[in-house]
Amino acid sequence: MNQDHIRNFCIIAHIDHGKSTLADRMLELTGTVQKRDMKSQLLDSMDLEREKGITIKLAPVRMRYKGYDLNLIDTPGHVDFSYEVSRSLQACEGAILVVDASQGIQAQTLANVYLAMAANLTIIPVLNKIDLPAADVPRVSAEVINLLGCKVEDILMISAKTGQGVEQVLDAVVENIVSPRGDAMATTRALIFDSYYDDYRGVILYVRVVDGSIKKTDVIEMMATGASGVALEVGSLNPVMTPGSELTTGEIGYIVTNLRTTRDARVGDTVTTRRSHNDAQLPGYKLVKPFVYAGFFPVSNDDYQDLKDAVERLSLSDSALQFEPENSPVLGFGVRIGFLGLLHMDIVRERLEREYNLDLVVTNPSTDYHVALTSGDELDIKSASELPDVSRVREIREPWIKGEIVVPKTYIGGVMQLIINKRGRQNNLSYIDEQALISFEAPLANLLTDFYDQLKSVTSGYGSFNYELDNYRAEDLVRVDFYVAGEIIDALSVMAHRTESQRLGREIVDKLKDVIPRQNFQVSLQAAIGGKFIARADLSAYRKDVTTGLYGGDVSRKKKVLAKQAKGKKRMKRFGKVDIPSEAFTVMLKRD
Repeated sequence: MNQDHIRNFCIIAHIDHGKSTLADRMLELTGTVQKRDMKSQLLDSMDLEREKGITIKLAPVRMRYKGYDLNLIDTPGHVDFSYEVSRSLQACEGAILVVDASQGIQAQTLANVYLAMAANLTIIPVLNKIDLPAADVPRVSAEVINLLGCKVEDILMISAKTGQGVEQVLDAVVENIVSPRGDAMATTRALIFDSYYDDYRGVILYVRVVDGSIKKTDVIEMMATGASGVALEVGSLNPVMTPGSELTTGEIGYIVTNLRTTRDARVGDTVTTRRSHNDAQLPGYKLVKPFVYAGFFPVSNDDYQDLKDAVERLSLSDSALQFEPENSPVLGFGVRIGFLGLLHMDIVRERLEREYNLDLVVTNPSTDYHVALTSGDELDIKSASELPDVSRVREIREPWIKGEIVVPKTYIGGVMQLIINKRGRQNNLSYIDEQALISFEAPLANLLTDFYDQLKSVTSGYGSFNYELDNYRAEDLVRVDFYVAGEIIDALSVMAHRTESQRLGREIVDKLKDVIPRQNFQVSLQAAIGGKFIARADLSAYRKDVTTGLYGGDVSRKKKVLAKQAKGKKRMKRFGKVDIPSEAFTVMLKRD
């Protein structure tokens, strides 16, 4: 295909602003998908994506329109997948920025616009959902003009649901977005912007050919991982896989390889061929590191092997997923898994439960900490229970994030208070028309559990939030341990700042009191830092009336029976085991 007749573009937007619906209308309008095969959110292949109404895995598709090949990449909108979005942008020359005409610009819209500007893309602004009664076109247009510095006539007004104005969007793509500028005669280089594992075919790569070409049966090599394999099949997605003989310069398509795991072909890596070898790697590749960790344990220990196998299968197609075996005296054997964020964790948990029929106990999510020891060694710990003896620790560094919150002006005060409560610091406050943009920094651990929920409630649902990892900072951190009936429960231990530890200890002990069922003997629930207890609550025992069968007679008869009961309870307290329900391990996620 002649490069002048190729247009590579993607759709960027905040969650639920109508990216996937716009993609559906484009597929319909260009005749890529027949009307009878059409279903809503066609490019969202997972059931989970349809239910949650979000894009989790990006999907490329090729459309024919007025003699042009239009390659569209439908990108995820959630902050957890921002690296995937940045790689997709690298594979394109233009981006359609979709903004909901009723909600306006949100935090993720801003983040994706900055990524698109950094990648030097042509941005086509589109106002979606103009047919809604709540749509406020003049206000949202003013926000877009403020953000992009464009003119009113540059903004396209559409309704992706009804198809109104979608043809103008396709015309704008052809007219405004430049064609690829690769060198067809140079040695081969292609960018991997996604990869996944297929049970029957092995690893399948989605690539953008920058220079040269990749033919079927070529021996391909990955520059960053050093892995090599064979291109068993190459072709384009329309949106089903359509095999071809080769992928030429400027094209976006897929390569079926004989690789066995996506770790060999990570997102952002550069592919070259042995036939036409190139040594210059494309810029921007980085190893994605998880920074949210949680323990996954099967409810029955007999299912441990099934859980391990399921996580291994998932990790074949998700190179960001890192895991290691974990053993807890209370929960038994399980795995500790690293995630890119809370949404990523939620999706993996749901997939394990649905696709592999597992019953799971998931511990409170935590982040990783860098520990400097007095001996000069450095440790990277993934959970509080791994912290070595305090006497050996010189300092503990925790991850901080840079965040941006977009809210209507009226909610600024509540949001500022929320940031302060999370030990955050506000850096900057600016305005985009009626919206305020608050830039801040805060410790990641404090935002992991319910920050997003609290932000939504403080801002009546209007606040949106975007963040990126900044650096690790040394803080006065301590490990808070929890004891149930005098026995330490490792899986409940948390890291906290010394100033917050007492409050946190009291809160969790009170929540545990609600969750753990009463026993036939009194159970003490305690929080401690080192050897010092900082909070306590008691679960009172069930009192069985053992004197019901005694009628009349001397009072000493009753006393004798009650004394016998008290003696039995003492013995029970010594030998009795408290059965801790799975909800106890997620008390941190519970709202008050």
